[in-house]
Amino acid sequence: MLISPVRFTRRALLAAALPAPAFAAVGGAAAERAAVAPALTRPALVARRAEGAVLLAAAKAGPRLVAVGERGLVLASDDDGVTWRQQPTPVSETLTAVRFVDARRGAAVGHGGLVLRTDDAGARWRVVLDGREAARLALEAAHAAGRGEDIALAERLVAEGADKPFLDLQMPDASTLVVVGAYGLAFASSDGGQRWAAWLDRFDNPKALHLYALRQRGEQWLAAGEQGLLLQSTDGGRRFRRLASPYRGSFFVAELLDERTFVVAGLRGHLWRSADAGRSWTQVAAPPSASITASFTASLRTPEGGLLFANQAGFVMKLAADRLEPMHEHALPPINGLVLGERGRLTALTLTGAVPLPLAAVAK
Repeated sequence: MLISPVRFTRRALLAAALPAPAFAAVGGAAAERAAVAPALTRPALVARRAEGAVLLAAAKAGPRLVAVGERGLVLASDDDGVTWRQQPTPVSETLTAVRFVDARRGAAVGHGGLVLRTDDAGARWRVVLDGREAARLALEAAHAAGRGEDIALAERLVAEGADKPFLDLQMPDASTLVVVGAYGLAFASSDGGQRWAAWLDRFDNPKALHLYALRQRGEQWLAAGEQGLLLQSTDGGRRFRRLASPYRGSFFVAELLDERTFVVAGLRGHLWRSADAGRSWTQVAAPPSASITASFTASLRTPEGGLLFANQAGFVMKLAADRLEPMHEHALPPINGLVLGERGRLTALTLTGAVPLPLAAVAK
């Protein structure tokens, strides 16, 4: 029985079903090649209105901001998000998350089981993993372990092809990459993406629930996912053990503030905080003005140690002790991500492009 795609619910998957008004048409022979080539190997088209395209995430590469989004789109800004320029990519699959370890070296993940690397601050990208190779690695690892359930899942991954997205990644150093995604997919590389190992068996996730968020702080790792799934590793990612969850809905956001303080957030405005490494949880309510039923979709640590959250209703909020405080009065378009520039300019990545928050709001 094939895995059903109807479980994809996260904001990072929205772009797959959206039309593409931001992208230019290609004519003649180029159009024919673009129609035939699969998205895994088809370079991203040039966007007519890149600044208005669906953007899902962004990260800092030194002073540069790099954003990713629909159909392989990568944008770069060298003026704190005031203007953006499209960068070429070798794929047309939607990209869902991006990280940089320093001013030049970074990685992005997305649909089709894609992992891309850059060594020049996002100016050029290369594919270091795709869903076909990931499925092969999963099957190889399952056979080596001799686990029947893992073998069955891996065989389905191979049969269904490269149709499963990665949804988050961590890059603790220039050599280490860990990526997670739909149906419990988890893979790691210790050499910058040249060789990969399947990590599915390291996660206590027998139902193959989606893994939406991954955070790392030293030897401590935290993963959050579908149906309230929370997983913790205290041994550098060798084993992820399940935490008692305070909520049965999906978590799309996770943060490790320190060794004992965790924050997770997700469906219908549910945000929970733990001060004892996940043993107990306290719910933090969103203010009514920020729509208490809208799902949380993004978070951001500030240089001062603060924590910001954004939701589908278009509001950015600041965590203050046991409450959330809205940072602006009027709603933005639905927000998928947040990024803070060098000069303190906060930009929201939305379904209609990169939207700066008013400076007065950020300064509150």
